[in-house]
Amino acid sequence: MLNRGAIPVIILANLLTLTSCSTTSDSPEGSGYFFQSYSSRLPQTIETKEQTIVVDPNVHAWGAYDNEGNLVKAGQATAGNDWCPDTNRTCKTSAGRFRIQSLGAADCKSSMYPLPKGGAPMPYCMFFNGHQGLHGSNEVVEANVSHGCVRLHEADAEWIRYDFARIGTRVIVVPY
Repeated sequence: MLNRGAIPVIILANLLTLTSCSTTSDSPEGSGYFFQSYSSRLPQTIETKEQTIVVDPNVHAWGAYDNEGNLVKAGQATAGNDWCPDTNRTCKTSAGRFRIQSLGAADCKSSMYPLPKGGAPMPYCMFFNGHQGLHGSNEVVEANVSHGCVRLHEADAEWIRYDFARIGTRVIVVPY
């Protein structure tokens, strides 16, 4: 087990050899390989006594951990960009420990983007740091290109929203 407080250091290092991967997946791709490729980028266990979602923008992955610290599901994640020309500022997803503050449905939309009036689809939005949240998207890529939210495949966001997260669920975003 990892020491409390060591989660970001271990995830940042990404030097762990992880061999215990599930062969099932509810991902849109529907293959065990898809789950394995992202679960192998994250620790298989963390020190926690509560359900926790870990987002690592360095490896473009998210993981859901049960209250015993076991990785139960993982997938691809696209975090915030270094710079967003439309806002003329950095858009990085804030690193740290947060709590989910709200849970949205399939019809959730951005109140800010695209500028100037918003309206971008954000299905199953789960805000954890002001205007930053986890949400479904059709634009999940192996890069950090969002305005600060964490984009997930829509099926993954729906699973987290309805089968894992509650108001107060811990979210850890690893520093870039």
